[in-house]
Amino acid sequence: MKEKTRTVARMGMLLTLAVVLNLAEGMLPALPMLPPGVRLGLSNLVILYAVSYLGGRQALLLAVLKSGFVLLTRGPAAGFISLCGGLLSVLVMVLVSRTGLSILTRSMAGALAHNLGQLLAAALLLGSWSVFYYSPVLALSGIVMGSVTAVLTRATLPALRRIRPPRR
Repeated sequence: MKEKTRTVARMGMLLTLAVVLNLAEGMLPALPMLPPGVRLGLSNLVILYAVSYLGGRQALLLAVLKSGFVLLTRGPAAGFISLCGGLLSVLVMVLVSRTGLSILTRSMAGALAHNLGQLLAAALLLGSWSVFYYSPVLALSGIVMGSVTAVLTRATLPALRRIRPPRR
């Protein structure tokens, strides 16, 4: 029972951190050098941490809950796009993490998958595949932003390790 309580508390803290980072990023002015729709994805560092240190199931749960927050604050279309991007991103990061590749590779692969998932969701919502004309921009931004997320995750690991589950 004690371990379940710790797990719930840990997940609550991580979800809160993801939501706060998402809100904080939304308050930042758009960076003039970034193409439309490209964001840093600060809350994804929580998902990257979860994939790397807690496992795929908990990372998937965080991605779903984070998308629920987006649904509540930005509406059904944004929630659906967030869910599709988040789920595909976590699945790819889990697969990449099983190969033993670096956190940088995991993060870039996750960012690329996130963008692909969002494009697929947008195509379904709009009923048009024309959104894929934007994929080269999103591929390049996925590599860049995935790298930024990896660097930020490495920088915050000392603090995040404090909420890491005990080794068995």
